[in-house]
Amino acid sequence: MRLEGRSYDVLIGPGVRHELAGVVHALGARRAAVVSARPAEWVPDAGVETLLLPAMDGEPDKTLATVQALCGEFARFGLTRSDVVVSCGGGTTTDVVGLAAALYHRGVPVVHLPTSLLAQVDAGVGGKTGVNLDEGKNLVGTYWQPSAVLCDTDYLSTLPERELRNGLGEIARCHFIGAPDLRGLSLAEQITASLTLKASVVSADERDTGLRHILNYGHTLGHALEIATDFALRHGEAVAIGTVFAGQLAYALGRIDRARAEEHREVVEYYGLPSALPEGVGADVLIVLMRHDKKAVDGLSFALDGPEGAELVPNVPPEVVAVELAAMPRARMAELVRDTAAP
Repeated sequence: MRLEGRSYDVLIGPGVRHELAGVVHALGARRAAVVSARPAEWVPDAGVETLLLPAMDGEPDKTLATVQALCGEFARFGLTRSDVVVSCGGGTTTDVVGLAAALYHRGVPVVHLPTSLLAQVDAGVGGKTGVNLDEGKNLVGTYWQPSAVLCDTDYLSTLPERELRNGLGEIARCHFIGAPDLRGLSLAEQITASLTLKASVVSADERDTGLRHILNYGHTLGHALEIATDFALRHGEAVAIGTVFAGQLAYALGRIDRARAEEHREVVEYYGLPSALPEGVGADVLIVLMRHDKKAVDGLSFALDGPEGAELVPNVPPEVVAVELAAMPRARMAELVRDTAAP
């Protein structure tokens, strides 16, 4: 990740978690607070005096209260600005721990060990931190770049099938924001290609003022679906549905042709991901939630495909959104979250 004065390495592969002690040593830290959602045997040695804290990988604990509790533990441990915080877990853990590190002493170094596929291809890299409010997802946060990210693919061997598929939702959306066709590649190759794309985008627009909006492809509806279903839909599943909708909406607005719109569904379904809206979730509810999306400056905004590729499209007429939501197929929740085999 090439950022002026704050560049860092992202290591991908089996066993790279054991590079942690070397990273901590290079930072000059004498203490480490390691916040882990994984069993102790999966937490590598940091090489310094360590406080190991449990984390919960799940949206219900992605709150300011959790951040406050972590900062209190850091203070009682005597963590200083010259020490380091380490996250070891999924995207919820990297988001919450990253925010705690950014706020404690106005910023201490953080190293991420993302252990889910979703976190490895997205949440663990790029410097965004955040927690949820009742009014919306990721509405409170900041930018705090890690000192290093260690994407150990050995962690993926411990994941249930649905959790793997959750990460594939982020990989699928890469197809429409500048990545080559990743279908048929090994999982490690797909992770690397996804992160290479993200690194190029973040390096050009760290603070989400323009180009970085394309990384939210499928996320406007996706975040709304997570909240509307009380997180019964996982993030990657919801983003997959949002990606299909983004193709449909772009076609309705005359930005792409029907074949390209249908390609959205084909790619999502290739990965064994859901492509229909859940029954019982009304368009009016989803539109209200989408208005609270953190990218929505004025009206409804979506990252959409078009003649020049993906870009943020503001002020999409709500009546068009409502019509296209009504045109989406519907399915029972049990069908959407079934353990379909992924390729």
